[in-house]
Amino acid sequence: MTARAAIRQAILLAAGLGERMRPLTEATPKPLLPLGGRALIDHALDRLAAAGVARVVVNAHWQAERLARHLAARPVMPATLLRHEPRLLGPGGAVTGALADGSLGPEPFFIVNGDIFWLDGPSSALARLAEGFDSGQRDGLLLLHRSVQVEGEAGAGDFFLDPLGTLRRRGEREVAPFVFAGVQAAAAGLFEGAGDGAAQMAPFWDRALEAGRLGGLVHDGLWFHLSMPADLAEAESSLSARTIGRTR
Repeated sequence: MTARAAIRQAILLAAGLGERMRPLTEATPKPLLPLGGRALIDHALDRLAAAGVARVVVNAHWQAERLARHLAARPVMPATLLRHEPRLLGPGGAVTGALADGSLGPEPFFIVNGDIFWLDGPSSALARLAEGFDSGQRDGLLLLHRSVQVEGEAGAGDFFLDPLGTLRRRGEREVAPFVFAGVQAAAAGLFEGAGDGAAQMAPFWDRALEAGRLGGLVHDGLWFHLSMPADLAEAESSLSARTIGRTR
């Protein structure tokens, strides 16, 4: 019996300080930095809306007022709810807090980093995640990107993935072929028993990995690693080249 269902809610993580992106983020939250003439957060919200998501919780800390004004000025779906964090909670803490206060409902949801940019391949990455996510079998499904295809520094990678979609974390002295692409589908069970406070995603992933309830899906489009100003400039150049139909 399948537990698959359309995913209609999401949380977009937008509270980070963007320290590695300075000086661009000295007065501007990283999700509001422009790429291709639009803010990074708008690209993500547009993709969520196109995938059928009706409501998105946006957590905010640094320059929360600017984010609030930007979201209020958006005339299109999805509906957004700004959840202000007086102190940084980390991505895991942001999700558990939104679940605890009811900002996120008990149904499955997307978790999207607010400082990433991706282009879909033959089909929507979010639609593929929703289709592949079965809350009866898994608590989380991560979007991955091949390290060799990252436009920017990929480091040593994050995960290994077997043909059945089962993940294994990279060991200390290993180089993994896949990086986490900043997008995931999750069930509330992934965060079951979490306390109220700051937390990263890693402890929740590790618990689900141990239980065999965390999977991966490889992205089949473009993905840009946006960590430093040079990464943003490279993404802008790459997008411009593709727009005018020339090869770099």
